[in-house]
Amino acid sequence: MRNVNSLLAVVALTALFTAGCVGPEQKMGRGVSNVTSVVNMGEINRGVEQSAVMGTPGPGYATGFIHGFNQTLARTGMGVYEIVSFPFPPYHPVMTKYVSPTQGYPDSYKPGLIDGPTFQTDTYFGFSGGDEFPFVPGSRFAVFPN
Repeated sequence: MRNVNSLLAVVALTALFTAGCVGPEQKMGRGVSNVTSVVNMGEINRGVEQSAVMGTPGPGYATGFIHGFNQTLARTGMGVYEIVSFPFPPYHPVMTKYVSPTQGYPDSYKPGLIDGPTFQTDTYFGFSGGDEFPFVPGSRFAVFPN
């Protein structure tokens, strides 16, 4: 009987922390997205682009890379914090003074949905759009760009 009571207590606590709460889901999603931004390299590409366009192209590349790398580290740390603390409030984005709450991409690239049958309903007819290789940094090729 003791085992059943402890099992019911664990199930009740799990339901209390996870059921119907949009805040923890969004916080966990932001955290995972921010931790995986190292693979994306969007902040580094944005830093290089912004420093080369707004500053001088020569030293702007190195300065932009370092700035983008620092932003990536800050975003990764923010993501680890949000993953660890996702069941507890506050659920709004933290550190917004230093890092934007959304992923950083260069201004010359706006990501779209991945091209595939999940998001493109007319793939079976041979007509679809979206990015071909969005997971490859620097990929700008899109089928049927609007």
